[in-house]
Amino acid sequence: MILEALGSAVLGLLLAWAATHRLADRLPARTLVFSTGVAGALFGDFVTHSALGPGSGLPSLLGAAVVSAASLSLLLRPSRRFRGRSAPA
Repeated sequence: MILEALGSAVLGLLLAWAATHRLADRLPARTLVFSTGVAGALFGDFVTHSALGPGSGLPSLLGAAVVSAASLSLLLRPSRRFRGRSAPA
């Protein structure tokens, strides 16, 4: 259980690092991105582990990756190239 939580936290850090590396101009401060990635991964691991029970290490890590990516996607701001004048209502 401890190794599973540690693995999901590392997975959240890796996803947050990849997001800051790839989308640095569309994300807020790096500390917020890293903490959101780790918290999302731990929460996803908790939810999947609770739903599937013990002995499901790989599916729990998959759930951690999905929830971490989803929570990181909520931090994205729109890109500047699509900001233009909106059509009149």
